[in-house]
Amino acid sequence: MSQSSAVTIAPVRPENIISFHEALDTVSRERKYLTFLEAPPLDGFRDFVTAMIADGNSQFVALAGQRVVGWCDIRRHMRAAHAHRGTLGMGIIPSYRGQGLGLKLINTTMEHARKARLVRIELDVHADNERAIALYEKVGFVREGVARDAVCIDGRYVDTVNMAVVYR
Repeated sequence: MSQSSAVTIAPVRPENIISFHEALDTVSRERKYLTFLEAPPLDGFRDFVTAMIADGNSQFVALAGQRVVGWCDIRRHMRAAHAHRGTLGMGIIPSYRGQGLGLKLINTTMEHARKARLVRIELDVHADNERAIALYEKVGFVREGVARDAVCIDGRYVDTVNMAVVYR
């Protein structure tokens, strides 16, 4: 039995925040997928997640029991002229990758965003993250551009690929 078969996808809840923070920190400290190099302080992170919940944003976690092993969220832009747009972020801890969990997370989160009437979902992904780019393309994202040397981690510059999906 694969690990992902014992994983459930659920809307984030306040009781998930500490475990979610730990998962974010795990992926951040890999120093290759996220622009975070470590999770932000827990208090600020708690405020972010609580605000995402209060604002009705699409935010789901993958749970192995009570442990968050992955997440996907889409934060709606705040200004009225951009409120039809949202920015997607996601991550999965290393031991749960390659089992289809990312596809389950992103499909669930994007369906929620569509029901919330988002028209455009966008993201930036490190250009060398081929697995993530393939996932995003699989669910309908298209490449819109490249930001050269957009990220610098440990003296290594990485391009980011700007991608979006539009529903109309």
